[in-house]
Amino acid sequence: MADNRLPRVEKVDVMLLLEGTFPYVSGGVSSWVNQIIRGFPELDFGAVFIGSRADEYDGIKYELPANLKHLQVHYLHDEHTIPPITPCSGDAQGFETLKRLHGWFANPHPDGLPAELKQASFYLNAKGGVDYSQFLYARRSWEYICELYSAQCTDPSFVDYFWSVRNMHAPIWQLAAIAGSLIPARVYHTVSTGYAGFLGGLLHHHTGRPLLLSEHGIYTKERRIDIFNNEWIQDNRNALQRDPTEISYFRDLWIRFFETLGRFCYDASGRIVSLYEGVRQRQISDGALPEKISVVPNGIDVARFAPLRSTRPAKPPLVLALLGRVVPIKDVKTYIRAIRILVSHIPELEGWVVGPDGEDPEYAAECRALAQSLEIADRVRFTGFMNPVELFPQIGLLVLSSISEGLPLVALEGFAAGVPLVSTDVGSCRQLVEGVGEEDQALGVAGGIVPINSPQALAEACRKLIGDQEAWDRASQAGINRVEKLYTQQQMFERYRALYQEALS
Repeated sequence: MADNRLPRVEKVDVMLLLEGTFPYVSGGVSSWVNQIIRGFPELDFGAVFIGSRADEYDGIKYELPANLKHLQVHYLHDEHTIPPITPCSGDAQGFETLKRLHGWFANPHPDGLPAELKQASFYLNAKGGVDYSQFLYARRSWEYICELYSAQCTDPSFVDYFWSVRNMHAPIWQLAAIAGSLIPARVYHTVSTGYAGFLGGLLHHHTGRPLLLSEHGIYTKERRIDIFNNEWIQDNRNALQRDPTEISYFRDLWIRFFETLGRFCYDASGRIVSLYEGVRQRQISDGALPEKISVVPNGIDVARFAPLRSTRPAKPPLVLALLGRVVPIKDVKTYIRAIRILVSHIPELEGWVVGPDGEDPEYAAECRALAQSLEIADRVRFTGFMNPVELFPQIGLLVLSSISEGLPLVALEGFAAGVPLVSTDVGSCRQLVEGVGEEDQALGVAGGIVPINSPQALAEACRKLIGDQEAWDRASQAGINRVEKLYTQQQMFERYRALYQEALS
């Protein structure tokens, strides 16, 4: 998308590939991206932002760093320009190659995609490849979709199958067009697999330059959660046809699609960064080569948050804060139900939901309605985004009720400010609270860990800390000790400096 207000140059050192994050979404991975760019002022960065639709984002949320020299923005649905209808037979060689893509899609080969399919030019050229017009209108495309439906689809609706295939694959051609026109970079750095990772793979093969992948959470796992929660994905089987042990064909199709994108990105990446050992093991099981993977935890600027410890009242405030987007994966409803339980024991307690609520307005409305129905609307505050430096002195506990996390920066920032964490047992949260290995565990327990989707357990863990000054003090000190020893910004920068130097050379 052209925007004359965005910075533009002819070439950069590092091109970041960002899906649904910086600079149009605040917090989480976006904060990490901002941190990385500013951490290497000697490098010129560029960024490609990939979103769904422009109306889902409310402007740039960050002051752009001085060394972010190039930024371009693409919305895959808004820019989905349909070429004019041009009936044709379709390139025979190209469609034979495309069939191999679908074969690999169903049964991945350890050697990865066929070489032709790794090139952006395959998706842009009408001769020897399959351009977007051929994919949409060629006779061979229609025949192949019909063949696949007859051979593989277990859903009775051909119409839904046809449009699912169209909608699923259209971004591939859009990403190929981006790869074919992007300014040169010495290294490409994607912070997820998915669409950004596929773009990274195309760029690597198109230019011969290295691709670095930093995976904060397992993209395919998070998309799987989204797919199961999405009602727009059809299941047209009747009650007698449905097997409760099976997911619908179209959900399975979408899951396999994103798994395919992930494997392509793993294959193209020269180096892969995991935040913690659990992610590394999952990446290996999903097809990443172990020798490519390094574990580099997030790190924060401890000095920025350490002074906040002295600004808090002597007794921790009776305020719990959930920091994060108001979306289903954060399971804000479980947090609200836990607040209901806590208020019955501690009437003056408040629960704050601190984060943007525009990504899923329907879910945000349901959360507000839940607080109203539980008669705690006056105890649950939806604050929107708040600067953590202003927030942390006002709260007694940080709470994460998520059903999926990576290594949350907000937990590290809370620790540096002396705020304990109560979290569900997801991602690296147990590692952050309890430590891993004898030396780390000796630093103490920095809060509480509970099962997912258990308001009672979440409320009880919070009550044990917020209602016991000595326990709170011990947890607070353990968090301070852990972040200062193991999760500093300088440690993270040193490891990324080595990765960048290797790639840039």
